[in-house]
Amino acid sequence: MDIEEGGLTVSVPEARDGASEGTGGGVFFNPTQELNRDVTVATLRAYRERDPRAETYLDAMAASGIRGVRAAAEGYDVTCADVDPEAVELAERNLADNGLDGEVVHRNVNALLYDDGPFDVVDLDPYGTPIPFADPAFANARNLVCVTATDTAPLCGAHLKSGIRKYGAVPRNTDYHPEMGLRTLISALVRTAARYDKAARPIVSHVSRHYARTYLELESGARAADDAIGELGYVDNCEDCLWREPTYGPIADPVDACPTCGGDRVLTAGPLWLGAVADADFARSVREHVTDDMGEAKRARKLLGTVARELDTPTHYDQHRLYKEWGEPAIGMDEFVDRLRGAGYEASRAHYRGTAVKTTASIPEMREVVLGDEA
Repeated sequence: MDIEEGGLTVSVPEARDGASEGTGGGVFFNPTQELNRDVTVATLRAYRERDPRAETYLDAMAASGIRGVRAAAEGYDVTCADVDPEAVELAERNLADNGLDGEVVHRNVNALLYDDGPFDVVDLDPYGTPIPFADPAFANARNLVCVTATDTAPLCGAHLKSGIRKYGAVPRNTDYHPEMGLRTLISALVRTAARYDKAARPIVSHVSRHYARTYLELESGARAADDAIGELGYVDNCEDCLWREPTYGPIADPVDACPTCGGDRVLTAGPLWLGAVADADFARSVREHVTDDMGEAKRARKLLGTVARELDTPTHYDQHRLYKEWGEPAIGMDEFVDRLRGAGYEASRAHYRGTAVKTTASIPEMREVVLGDEA
């Protein structure tokens, strides 16, 4: 069937059980990832202004080729790769039908990266974990590596052993699991890039629906890679009083008991990426490049605006959970954030959950600010 997306018309497989969600079984197309693709196009537009030398783009898992088609429409020199011959045929047809140039190859993308790389921009959008493709991508990308991970349960610690195996880290299933998943993913990717003496730094990232997406800009050199590794660390989290504390460094040093409540139910997660998950100025530039012909333009602008304003703290607090602990009815989120700022603390909403607040205030300090004499 034909669909319109981003001002283009592409042919995609007819919906069938599981296929629309990308669960395998032939060429698939996931309509719920339109927001992801719209943000990708806006990022490619903004990145070209950031570095005009970026020209080549690899759609590493082409499927219908819709990402490659949209990148080609932006003027990128596109290569689409897939191991499924039906996907190759469909991607070729979609490029031709839209009058766009681009190469479509029937290749294992890992072999392609080593044989035909490097590419300026490598886009990894697999079903599940991107880790099997990470080494070739970072070894053979010049400027930007764009990565989607849909295996959120291992990333956020809900499937702990799977997360440890795949990402070489200990993720924990906490109240702030979207943040945990994103920072576990970025940590694994930063460590992968460092093996090739490259620093990978996220310039835009978001967690939407059931996936995490990050765009990592590369800088070559051992010193730059060491600096990036220096932004990894661990987070201790008390399951009883919700205290949490990040610690930078390559070695975990977990506390024996919570310093706030004295409880022994303290979880340690890491290594996690503790640095910024986005460059605020670049996120604003990406937002400006969202256009009205995008089907998810409204959501994309709201998302990117929040990402640009979001604090860099590696955890968030759930406002409803806090008020439940305090035994009080919750006030509106905007008022909650405004009160914290008025008291001199940094505070922002998080882009992935309506009740998530990021702040430099501790829980007792938040309680004092929002409840006042009642505390």
